[in-house]
Amino acid sequence: MALLPILRYPDPRLHTVAKPVSVVDARIKALISDMLETMYDANGIGLAATQIDVHERLIVIDVSEERDAPLVLINPELVWTSEEKHVNEEGCLSVPGIYDSVERYNAVHVRALDGQGQSQMTQADGLLAVCIQHEMDHLVGKVFVEYLSPLKRNRIKTKLIKSQREELRR
Repeated sequence: MALLPILRYPDPRLHTVAKPVSVVDARIKALISDMLETMYDANGIGLAATQIDVHERLIVIDVSEERDAPLVLINPELVWTSEEKHVNEEGCLSVPGIYDSVERYNAVHVRALDGQGQSQMTQADGLLAVCIQHEMDHLVGKVFVEYLSPLKRNRIKTKLIKSQREELRR
């Protein structure tokens, strides 16, 4: 297992649309392990392959308190969404230190392959539903700050670019 570097907004690679995973083989299984290790190390609850510069439709999530209930979604597709939506405070490993409000569906059903390549249907609400929607956005090249006003988004971009420059000087 290995820790992988996480792309940071506004890196243009975060806007790449991911391609479907064609086969769940040893490479994908190793990638899943590395992504889980990376997500846990960064204290995240979700990570899309796009965020580590792998442009395949793969997501790992763990919203459990104990951090021992990983969910793997390969080639996920939303098959149902609730009519009701609500606004949540979201953050992102690719947008460190930034949190803001985003409207999401209250509940979703998603069809995907699991880490062994078996088809599964996941019904989610609450935090898990929010996390699934957030991570699926990454697979189509969308970062949560794109739901914000252009003014907020530009402030965030400026702040993160400045922060990255300061890190490089150290």
